Amino acid sequence: MGPLIVLGGAALVVLIVVGRAVRIVPQARAGVVERLGRYSRTLGAGLNVVTPFIDRVRPLIDLREQVVSFPPQPVITEDNLVVGIDTVIYFQVTDPRAATYEIANFIQAIEQLTVTTLRNVIGGLNLEETLTSRDQINGQLRMVLDEATGKWGIRVNRVEIKAIDPPASIKDAMEKQMRAERDKRATVLTAEGEKQSQILTAEGERQAAILRAQGQREAAILRAEGEAKAIATVFAAIHEGDPDPKLLAYQYLQTLPKIAAGESSKLWIIPSEVTNALGTIGGALSAVAEK
Repeated sequence: MGPLIVLGGAALVVLIVVGRAVRIVPQARAGVVERLGRYSRTLGAGLNVVTPFIDRVRPLIDLREQVVSFPPQPVITEDNLVVGIDTVIYFQVTDPRAATYEIANFIQAIEQLTVTTLRNVIGGLNLEETLTSRDQINGQLRMVLDEATGKWGIRVNRVEIKAIDPPASIKDAMEKQMRAERDKRATVLTAEGEKQSQILTAEGERQAAILRAQGQREAAILRAEGEAKAIATVFAAIHEGDPDPKLLAYQYLQTLPKIAAGESSKLWIIPSEVTNALGTIGGALSAVAEK
C-alpha cells in the first residue's frame, strides 16, 4: 500500500511539472516569459516548453489589429469655440516585449496622447476648418501617434474622427444659415423658372402675332385680287353688252330702293345720263299710250 501511494504522488508531481512546463499559445497571440523576474523570451503561436517553477508566462498579448473608441473630448478651436470630438484608433502590437515593459497601460497612454494631440491640432483651426478638414486632422493625429507609440511596440494604422459636436447655439446658427441658403436657392430657381416662362410666352405671342399678320396680309391680297377680278369681269361684261341709256336707267331705278333703305342716305345725286334716259323712257311710254 505504501509503494502505491508513493507512486501515485510521484505521478501527480510529474503531471504538475509537465503541466507547468508545456504552454500552448493560440494563433495571433504572444506570451512574454520571465525567468526569475527578468525577461527571458517571447513565446510564439503553437506548443512551447518552459522551465517549471523558474519561468513565468505573463498574460498573452493579442497581436491582431485592435479598435478602441474614446469618448467625446472637449476641444477649443482657434475662434474660442468648444466642440466635442470623439475618435476611433486602429492599432496593432508589433513588439510584445516593448508593449509589456516600455509602458504600463498602452490603451490609456494612447487615449491620453490622442486627447493632447487633438487639442494641439484643433487649437490651430477655426470651427469651419475643423468641420471640413477631417482628413487633414486624421493624418496629423496618425503621424504623431505612430511616432510616439513606436517605442512602445505599437503601430497606429489609422485614426478616424467619429463625430464633431459644436455647441447648441452654433448648431442653431448653422441650421438657420443652411435654411436661408436653401430658401435662397429655391427663390433663385423660382425666379429663373418664371423668367424662362415669360420668355417662352413672349416668344409664343410674337410668333402668333407674326402668323396672324401674315394670314391677314394674305387674306387681304386674296380679297383684293378677287375684287379686281370681279370688277374686270363686270367691266368686260358691260363692255361686251354695250348697254344703252334705257337699260342704265332701268337698272338705276331698281337700285334706288336699296339706296333709300340706308339710314344715312339723305342726299341723292342722279347723273345726267340717267335723267336723259328717264326722259326717253317717259316719251316712249307716252307714245304707246296715244296709240
